[in-house]
Amino acid sequence: MNWTATAAILLALAVMIGAFGAHGLRGRIDDYSMTVYERAVFYHFVHALGMLIVSLMPRVGALTESRAGWISGLLCAGIVLFSGSLYVLAISGVRTLGAVTPFGGLAFIAAWLLLAYWLIRR
Repeated sequence: MNWTATAAILLALAVMIGAFGAHGLRGRIDDYSMTVYERAVFYHFVHALGMLIVSLMPRVGALTESRAGWISGLLCAGIVLFSGSLYVLAISGVRTLGAVTPFGGLAFIAAWLLLAYWLIRR
């Protein structure tokens, strides 16, 4: 899997989804839902940027390709589950979708702890 390209695509999507929220949703959803949407964009952007950085670490010898792949996969899963569920929740108002969000958060946490573990063990 080309995680660098995936990260670049996810970053472009974060910008597009953020712009859609700012221009297409403003005034169409309530303030609470807009806050949820903006939080989703923020986490999407930060973790896609993290994925970009992690995907480049094998090139400087900080991680193996396999380890960077595991971390990037967890970050990608976190973006889909955490931000994705919040996007849908904000737009649809279906609060039960919030039950998925913590699994995305766990994927984020696992990714960062795994990165720390493998960097410490170097």
